[in-house]
Amino acid sequence: MPHAVPLWRVIRDDLRARIKAGILKPGDKLPSTRELADQYETSPVTVRKAVDILIESGELLGRQGMGVFVAIPPASDR
Repeated sequence: MPHAVPLWRVIRDDLRARIKAGILKPGDKLPSTRELADQYETSPVTVRKAVDILIESGELLGRQGMGVFVAIPPASDR
């Protein structure tokens, strides 16, 4: 029986795909964790795990009290 992919990975991959496709552009603010949890029909903890991984990889940027934004790629990546 195949293993199901954890939902946080599905969310992470979906957010990455939206960034790559230009749906989410550098500097765009992501919806709140609660809004994303409602959108993906999961808990805020699951969304937070996916978002935290994207922050750690430099794809997103978290700003205390302001939210989470799509990171602006370095000039060499543009």
